Amino acid sequence: MQSSEFDVVVVGGGINGAGIARDLAGRGLSVLLCEKDDLARHTSSASTKLIHGGLRYLEYYEFGLVRKALQEREVLLRAAPHIMWPLRFVMPHDSHLRPAWMIRMGLFLYDHLARRKILPGSNGINLRKHPAGQPLRQDFGKGFVYSDGWVQDARLVTLCVMDAHERGAVIQTRTRCTHAERNKQHWEVNLQDEQGERRTIKARALVNAAGPWVGDFLRDVAQVQSKRRVRLIKGSHIVVKKLYDHPYAYIFQNPDKRIIFAIPYEQDFTLIGTTDIEYRGAAEQVVIDADEVNYLCNMASRYFTQTITPADVVWDYSGVRPLLDDESDDAAGVTRDYDLTLDQTGAPLLSVFGGKITTFRKLAEEAGDMLQQQLAKGSGPWTAQASLPGGDMPAADFDAFLATMRAEYPWLPQALAQRWARSYGTRCAKLLHQAHTLADFGEEVLPGLYEREVRYLCDHEWARSAQDILWRRSKLGLHLAANSAQQLDAWLASHVSNLSKTNETEQTKVS
Repeated sequence: MQSSEFDVVVVGGGINGAGIARDLAGRGLSVLLCEKDDLARHTSSASTKLIHGGLRYLEYYEFGLVRKALQEREVLLRAAPHIMWPLRFVMPHDSHLRPAWMIRMGLFLYDHLARRKILPGSNGINLRKHPAGQPLRQDFGKGFVYSDGWVQDARLVTLCVMDAHERGAVIQTRTRCTHAERNKQHWEVNLQDEQGERRTIKARALVNAAGPWVGDFLRDVAQVQSKRRVRLIKGSHIVVKKLYDHPYAYIFQNPDKRIIFAIPYEQDFTLIGTTDIEYRGAAEQVVIDADEVNYLCNMASRYFTQTITPADVVWDYSGVRPLLDDESDDAAGVTRDYDLTLDQTGAPLLSVFGGKITTFRKLAEEAGDMLQQQLAKGSGPWTAQASLPGGDMPAADFDAFLATMRAEYPWLPQALAQRWARSYGTRCAKLLHQAHTLADFGEEVLPGLYEREVRYLCDHEWARSAQDILWRRSKLGLHLAANSAQQLDAWLASHVSNLSKTNETEQTKVS
């Protein structure tokens, strides 16, 4: 990091901070992003991994939010077709809950609140004849099908940060902002890395995208008062062995009026979630509890013929959603919209309250507009038509890209080709450069994980530990032996310099 002065410092390496840093760097502003842990270490890797309008938010009359999210679905699907793709959802009809006419009306609105070119509309189905009915209990004869999208959430964050970096942004992971002091012209920002080294930089504006810690940052670091606050809602998910073979996902209505999803996951698994529970603990220590596991198992078992028990859970994860506090009595009903609060008492301070993964690009664009006006510098919005790294495929056609890649590299194992194409898209060219056999990838550090990929992740994607590689840059941890993380950390320590010496304590139950 050569410079000590920037137009903007962004604090927070989750999806909103990553999106804002990318937007600003692409406008020509000088940007530094700092994140106290790994990219997407917390909330942004613990989502349900959906690019969706939020069908259930229609019941809360959140028409503006749903429309904004529906408009963003296809923008994002075109930008990164390797890590995002369309997904069809099946809703079995339970006549004891919402009536069929209400569901039809909701789906009609969902189909028509925003224009669609990629995603097909909704329709009714006979579950006794449709493939999606096979794993369901016989009492469910009628169902509905509609479209949304799927995303590899942590990779989305990483690709945004890569794009920001390639457009000139400085990225400092595992670097904490310990203090920020403002005068009329700029902020003096104190940074401290994991080795304890400190540095002070100047910024004309500061962005607080600290997610669950947005209020803590204002109070303890920037020493600024704010009337806005976030409400911490815990969302937990469980992963079980694959429950069915078809490509559809499910949305299940439950007696408590909440919904959960069951989604095909990582070829061999089914992802089930999420819960919505008020959370008052430390955001970095959030874990699923036994009641949540039982809730998800019981709700899924209402629909599937196969009874799901806690013993079937092979992995679980929890995250804290920093939702904009709208004083709702129901945790599930708290708005997923966002608020960008600009404090102009001296050098600008922009704080991000709330938001969801689907609207991150629009949020970042609005933040960019606000800061560009404040700083009187930079070009205009640009991300609506731009690809993310690896997403620049002709016609955003992933299947055609994969077929071309397989034809060009017939010696590449099918599973590896599929995983790399889905992870890196056109950036596979960097991994495959001058490779003619698997031996050209170097040592097979773990089954299916070669030295060349590990070094690529360290050199280009800020990976520094086995947790980064096996659970955020990929989900290889689900497919490998339980001691794989220890093996990979040992390899990294002996083969790659300047890596983190901090041992993360993350829950990685795999059986």
